[in-house]
Amino acid sequence: MTEIIDLLLALSQEIKDIKARIELIRATRAECLKDTWIDNQDVLQALHISQRTLQTFRSNGTLPYSKIQGKFYYKVSDIEELLQSNYYNPNFKCDGNK
Repeated sequence: MTEIIDLLLALSQEIKDIKARIELIRATRAECLKDTWIDNQDVLQALHISQRTLQTFRSNGTLPYSKIQGKFYYKVSDIEELLQSNYYNPNFKCDGNK
């Protein structure tokens, strides 16, 4: 009976190790994507905005960009920062309390 318990404990530990590795890979991938550059079309689709709105974001400095031969590129991390800075949750007061 103790052999079965020992096997179960070893199996449980191996599952925990695999889970930790998966989380590490997931976090690494997310970190890599933050440094990724995407073009106009990807931003339009991701934010569900028009070309004119994106042009306004560029013009007023809301969204940083890079321009190469007439084509615009944006960092994913800058888009995430824009979304986070405009995050609003009506269920919470400004101090974070309900």
